[in-house]
Amino acid sequence: MEKIKVEAQARQKAGVRGELSKLRAMKQIPAVIYGAGKEPASITVSEKDLIAIQKAGGNVIVEINLPTGKEQAIIKEVQYHVVKDTPIHIDFQRVSMDHAIETVVPVVLTGECAFAKANGAIVDHVLREVTIKCLPADIPHHIEVDVTNVTLENHITVADIKTPKGVTILGEGDRTVVHVLMPKDEPAPTPAAPAADAATQPELSATKGKKEEEGEAAKK
Repeated sequence: MEKIKVEAQARQKAGVRGELSKLRAMKQIPAVIYGAGKEPASITVSEKDLIAIQKAGGNVIVEINLPTGKEQAIIKEVQYHVVKDTPIHIDFQRVSMDHAIETVVPVVLTGECAFAKANGAIVDHVLREVTIKCLPADIPHHIEVDVTNVTLENHITVADIKTPKGVTILGEGDRTVVHVLMPKDEPAPTPAAPAADAATQPELSATKGKKEEEGEAAKK
């Protein structure tokens, strides 16, 4: 697993009104680092370093260099401004390189489904991320699933996924990861009922009415 090194500073005025806005104006992002049995620490990380971490991919190990020493961590969450979509806070989780951790990684489909191509079927990617457990150094950026041989009778479940060495997928093994669906035929349009002859209908009514009048006159 790739490791990114960043410089960080401790936040001495955490929680002071206006302080966070000043930091963000200076392209410094407020953050907290927690876990591993230690007290949480309020820190700041540059926006430039966050971009470098994100470019390296998900679950990258971040070596945070603080005045008090180095911390190994992964990003657990980045919060963004609801309007500007700029990062406003980062949560880092400490990790120990010799202790397994649980984290979530995306599932990426590879290959071309021969059945779908030949039959006009749709490849349905059901499970898009999985929870794994492994050492921090073994965390993959993603888990790959080959869809080449998927058919109507042969779908892929979690138990079918081949994981990298040292990586275990947690949860139910029978969960469907990907399968194929045949598109439903659109129903044939219902034939419209034949329209009544507008010219004939009034004539029939008039004829019937005339006969009824003649009958009434004869009775008199």
